[in-house]
Amino acid sequence: MSRKGNCYDNACIESFHSIIKRELVYLSRFETRKQAQQSIFKYIECFYNKRRVHSSIDYCTPCEYEQLFYESLSPVA
Repeated sequence: MSRKGNCYDNACIESFHSIIKRELVYLSRFETRKQAQQSIFKYIECFYNKRRVHSSIDYCTPCEYEQLFYESLSPVA
C-alpha cells in the first residue's frame, strides 16, 4: 500500500508537514487560531513557494520551477 505512486502514499505531504512544523509552528506562539492560519498562509504563499529553494527541483523555488516548465512548453519563434 505504500509503494511509490500509490494514491494512498502520504510521504510527500508528511514531508511538507515536517518542514512547516520545524520552520514555523515550533518557533512561534499563536494567540488565536486565526493568527495561526494567517501565519501559515503567509509562510506558504510568501516564503515556501517564492523564496525557499528545493533540492528536488534543482535548487529552484516552486514558482521559478513552474515558470521554467511553462516556458519550456511555449514554441520557440
